[in-house]
Amino acid sequence: MIIPRTAGQCGQADYGWLQARYTFSFGHYFDPQLLGYASLRVLNQEVLAPGAAFQPRTWPKVDVLNLILEGEAEYRDSDGNYVRAKCGDALLLAARPGISYREHNARKDKPLTRLQLWFDACPERENPPVQSIPLTMAEQQLIASPDGAQGSLLLRQQAWVRHIRLAPGETQRFPLRGSRAWLQSIHGAFHAITHGEKREALACGDGAFIHDEADITLVADTPLRALLIDLPT
Repeated sequence: MIIPRTAGQCGQADYGWLQARYTFSFGHYFDPQLLGYASLRVLNQEVLAPGAAFQPRTWPKVDVLNLILEGEAEYRDSDGNYVRAKCGDALLLAARPGISYREHNARKDKPLTRLQLWFDACPERENPPVQSIPLTMAEQQLIASPDGAQGSLLLRQQAWVRHIRLAPGETQRFPLRGSRAWLQSIHGAFHAITHGEKREALACGDGAFIHDEADITLVADTPLRALLIDLPT
């Protein structure tokens, strides 16, 4: 079963310096039916104005995955860790209770566009505070996993995040690890096929809950970038 959640159904925010779209409850946007999905707690698509910054803030024990889609970001924490991430980078921050984090757009001449995801972290696991890898041009790239397979970022959770690129008309089948997964269009339109049947098309910024499917086939209607996230537990 595939249940779309379109970009237009998501929560919206426009603070001038920050424009955001919230897939699940976050900040001022609250829906008791949308508190996350399995271990995926947050999926925000955000644009920060040139030079804009979040004030230092604490996070719960989560893994914060940032995909930098445009511009350059800077991250600091109260333990002294510091990193810059540019367009095309995937950055994972292992948030820890009591540590404050500051994020800002490192460029004063262009906006910062990013996708930010939070995953619940297993209480007994501790990972490096900062990890980063570049996104490749591969048709599919495992960018985060619980065991760091294929050079991926190491999560403190049983979740697998794949970055997908498909050309118009290209078709690719993806096996799924368990009963739940999330599908997110970063850019472009596509439709999914399950059990040989064509499902509702998804456009740029749309996402979908996936329940009880052994695999899913994606067919790109335009140049496509997407995330496919296995959430078996």
